[in-house]
Formats: sequence, C-alpha cells, structure tokens
Amino acid sequence: MTDLLVDSHAHLDMISQDIEAVCAVMKRARNEGVGAVLSVGIDMASSKSAVRFAQRIDDVFASVGIHPNDADQFSQDALMVLKRLSQNDNVKAWGEIGLDYYRNRTPKKVQQKAFEAQLQAASDMSLPVIIHARDALEDCIHVIRNFLTKGPLGGVFHCFSGTEADARKVLDLGFYISFTGVITFPKAEIAREVVRFVPMDRILIETDSPFLSPVPFRGKPNEPARVRYVAEMVARVKGVDYAEVASCTTKNAKDLFVLPVP
Repeated sequence: MTDLLVDSHAHLDMISQDIEAVCAVMKRARNEGVGAVLSVGIDMASSKSAVRFAQRIDDVFASVGIHPNDADQFSQDALMVLKRLSQNDNVKAWGEIGLDYYRNRTPKKVQQKAFEAQLQAASDMSLPVIIHARDALEDCIHVIRNFLTKGPLGGVFHCFSGTEADARKVLDLGFYISFTGVITFPKAEIAREVVRFVPMDRILIETDSPFLSPVPFRGKPNEPARVRYVAEMVARVKGVDYAEVASCTTKNAKDLFVLPVP
C-alpha cells in the first residue's frame, strides 16, 4: 500500500496567484506525503488559473466550473469557454457546481439553470462533477437523480456536511463523499459519525484550501499539506491504519478523476 495522499479539492489561486508561491505550497505538500492536488475552479477566472497551475506545476490537476454563488456569470458563451478549457489534458473534473441556498447570492432558478447546464457539459466532456450543496442537498440530489435517467455521470459531494441519512442518499446516486478538516473539530461529532458510516471505497479527503484548516491549525489559512490531518482523523474514527486510509482514498481519487499518480 502507498502512503501518498490526494488533496481532492483545493483553491490554489486563493492561496496565491504567483506560480513560485504555489510551487512552494506544493513542495510543503509533497513533504507531507501529498502526491496530487486538484485545483478547483469556481468561476471563469479561477478556472483559468487552475488550468494554468496544472500546466506549469507538477502534481497539480485542474477542474473548471461556475459555483452557484457565481451563477450570474453563467451564459452560453461562458459555457463554451469552459468546454474549451476542459479539453486540456490536465483538467480532470467539472466543478465546483451545485446549489447554495445559504448565501443565496443568486436566485434559485438562476442557480438551477447553471447547474443543469453544467451537468450536461460535464457529461458531454466525459468528466466527473464536483458538487457544492449548502442548505440545498435535497434539491441537488433531485437534479442529479433526474439527470442520471438520461445518461451516466460520476462525481463527489465535496465538503460534506450532512447527516448519515443524507450520506445514504448521496451514496445511492453512486457518488463519492469528501471530508475536510471539519471532521477534526471538537464539536463535529455528527460529521465523524458520517465518516464512520461511509464505506472506505467511497471516501475522498480534501482541504478546501485556504479554508477549513484542521486542528491544530484552525483559524489559520489552510493548504494541501494539511490534508494528512484529515486522513489521520478518518483512520482514528474508523479504527484502521493510516496507510489503509491513504491507500483507499488515493485509489478513489485516481478512479474518479483518472489521475496519473502512483
């Protein structure tokens, strides 16, 4: 088994726009056993940055997409640009996309239209999707379930914050569930119960950098090197060796995103 980890969701462009600075971030990540990082787009600019980093920095891969909070950016022209970006060999997913009724920065109908169109685009480009669902899990599941009647689609619900019952519905879609540093927080017992419930072959780990730093870095900017703290907590909660978590979550990420990592 390998001890290499995959940070399946980071926003490297929010850490820095400078290539050298991001290279330093990746060096620290490699020193902590991180073999690959998926830099995730949330709008046009960040999608382009993610692709730029993936083209120029070893072990960085990209996703492209428009986040529900930025759904007012969505248009057919924007969709064509994202499709062109997604043809780059380093682009491994479409997202993060979904629905967000917590911040509700854009009307629900605008979010839903952008979400549905991007699910179709991801399917057209044979890419898995990265799902953001905040206070909108039921609607996200409903939209995806309807889409799956038309064709196959794989993906992951990132930064999962639901209950065990919610997780069961996501697993029934055939999707993965990804956990962040939140599971290390002292009061996050519900999140740890979900970790305990989800089978190892359906778990991904992530930092969501620069957000959600795990204990003992809580309150500080996060970065991919700290994904090992998420892996360690998964191992502790499930009562398995760290090496097993590393091996399983890395295999899951490789399988979902078709990553060329050991």
